[in-house]
Amino acid sequence: MKRTRYIVFGLLFISSWLLFVTSCKIGKEYVRPELGLPDKIEVLSTDSLTIADVNWWELYTDTVLQNLIQEALENNKDIQLSIARLKQYMAAKRIADADMFPQIEAEIYGEKEGENPGGNNKVLSQEFEVNASLSWELDLWGNIRWGKEAALADYLATNEARRAVQLSIIADVADVYFTLIALDDELRIVKQTMQLRQEGVRLADLRFQGGLTSETSVQQARVELAKTMTLVPDLEKRIQIAQNQLALLLGKYETNINRGKSLAEQDIPAKLPTGLPSELLKRRPDIREAEQNLVAANAMVGMATTNRFPRLALTGEYGFVHEDLSELLKSPFWTVAGDILTPLFAAGKLKNRQRVAEAQYEQEIYRYQRTVLQAFQEANNAIVTFRKRKDVYKAIATLERATREYQKLAGLQYLNGVIGYLDLLDAQRNLFDAEIQLNNARRDELKSLVLLYKSLGGGWTE
Repeated sequence: MKRTRYIVFGLLFISSWLLFVTSCKIGKEYVRPELGLPDKIEVLSTDSLTIADVNWWELYTDTVLQNLIQEALENNKDIQLSIARLKQYMAAKRIADADMFPQIEAEIYGEKEGENPGGNNKVLSQEFEVNASLSWELDLWGNIRWGKEAALADYLATNEARRAVQLSIIADVADVYFTLIALDDELRIVKQTMQLRQEGVRLADLRFQGGLTSETSVQQARVELAKTMTLVPDLEKRIQIAQNQLALLLGKYETNINRGKSLAEQDIPAKLPTGLPSELLKRRPDIREAEQNLVAANAMVGMATTNRFPRLALTGEYGFVHEDLSELLKSPFWTVAGDILTPLFAAGKLKNRQRVAEAQYEQEIYRYQRTVLQAFQEANNAIVTFRKRKDVYKAIATLERATREYQKLAGLQYLNGVIGYLDLLDAQRNLFDAEIQLNNARRDELKSLVLLYKSLGGGWTE
């Protein structure tokens, strides 16, 4: 009997395995759609290298900013949410993997029953059973393998989504940080200008008391001082809001954010290679996510197609059953069964489910192609923006130097009585505006660097 049992289960396993390895996989394997990529990301790009290959801590050299980014990567709630979602899809992938293997279950059963017909015929009966069962749905047409492929693609898409979140968080922290230190520098400029305005009021008053000028100049100086003072509360408000934004990105309530280098001290690489189009496909996690969604949609078409074919399941059971527990192991039993389920008539339901899956796959193709187009548009826009921001900064730096020299000259001429106060005030206004513009131009240049780095897919590592 034991030999028979082994033979039965051996034949069951061998036949199942042979059917599995010789079964076909109906459906079309995934092939990346034709994208018609350009030879270069943008006209002036000839370098095969890309700044996206630079680690974020090598690009952002401010150690305070580096610490803030690292803190955000560890504590940001969006990142933690994406990691938790990734765990979910990892478990779903393992479930799909398990469908490829047989399921084995064991059961131990015992029953004791008493009857007493008429009140004088007490009868006791009992039964004991121990058995193990094996069930296995054979993947004749690739249905289970398509499901496994879809689960893997879903997992990989979720992982790319996590990387996209990480990339965005790095960029957001750097962007808000540069905004914050720019506001700090702007507040410093305003306070320096306030001191200059206060000195202007003092000088105007002295000249008025000495009969060298009219009271109008004094009042004008006081107006300019008051106007400058009104800028301080708004800047302080914006600074606090920027700190609050950073605190949210860092995943904490504390809004007292440390500062490192000033705007002028921040490093900007002299050369920013953009790389080749193929590198953009590799680096951008949103493109990679869209392609994995396309792979999953293709697998769903395969599943819908194979659902129209017969399905074969094999089951086997071996165990012992007897009324007497002491005789249980002397009473074996076994069963082997095969179950074929084939669709005969479903009023077109299965065919239309296949059509639904095919239509969804077509939508994912267009969504993937659109994602690639958007990525190239963003990269081109970022390249142009960064270059023009550099040009703007250089032009405003020239303007700032000229207005500073003009303001110095106007100050000397005013003290010597060559020009009036309004001329001096005009020079001071021009310098103040130029200083603010230069500060903003440096801020915008740094923020455009962040945008370029992000658009090229920089900010995460394998």
